[in-house]
Amino acid sequence: MDDVQQLFKRHTYTAKFSVAFFYGVLVSIAVNFFWTPGHIYSSGATGLAQLMNTLTGRYAPFQITTALGLFLINVPLFVLAWKQIGKSFTVFTFICVLFASIMIRVIQPVHLTTDPIICAIFGGAVNGYGTGFALKNSISTGGLDIIGIVVRRKTGRSMGSINMAFNSLIVISAGFVYGWPYAFYSALGLFVNAKVIDMTFTRQQRMQVMVITNRPKTVIDSIQNHMRRGITIVHGAEGAYHHDEKTILFTVITRYEMDALEVAMHEADPKAFVSISDTVKVLGHFYEPKW
Repeated sequence: MDDVQQLFKRHTYTAKFSVAFFYGVLVSIAVNFFWTPGHIYSSGATGLAQLMNTLTGRYAPFQITTALGLFLINVPLFVLAWKQIGKSFTVFTFICVLFASIMIRVIQPVHLTTDPIICAIFGGAVNGYGTGFALKNSISTGGLDIIGIVVRRKTGRSMGSINMAFNSLIVISAGFVYGWPYAFYSALGLFVNAKVIDMTFTRQQRMQVMVITNRPKTVIDSIQNHMRRGITIVHGAEGAYHHDEKTILFTVITRYEMDALEVAMHEADPKAFVSISDTVKVLGHFYEPKW
């Protein structure tokens, strides 16, 4: 058993290293291929690192590169993550940020285009996918992701909307540094970035599930074996066609758990009627897995 657990841990760590490396490559492509040539600022810590690079290059005797600035900005956030989120989370966040800094430095810029609209849209999409993919695999990309996770746990707001709330400074800075048209281009990139994060990081998207079944105990056991979710039972329902007795089950899951729900229903009652709808907001306790 110990050997199996050790093998599973090694497999998990290898997978997370791969995800961190993949994110590093994507953020470097966004920065070096799109944002820098188009004079577009990114969101969060990457955008602040770009701003540091621009301002130190203009006004300081030395220039802080975007790669170095990204790492320096994240140092105090590592401390916050260590205290508020967890040690394992912080370690992999450090690795993710380290890969991103190295890849931004190593991968040389390729000027595909300087069109600011194209650079804003594609840079935001590439970075948003990388960020959402990392979060989906329980790895933070550092910066505002750490703050966003802490705030999301307390407020329930989506990661994308939290990032948007923190990024007004980046847009204003782009206006002062490159001119106000580029502020609007940067805002466009931030919007695309936030939307792609929300599309990719499905763990934050909540859905209400209604199950109508005549095998409630089997369905409940199967669902709770596959995921940690509470279920409300409504007895005494009646089918209008055959007038047979039914039981209605209600629960709320995340979109990330959809596959697990389908497997559970197939195992317990393939003939059950299942209705799934998006949930705008949940009041009360909703279990959030730890990172």
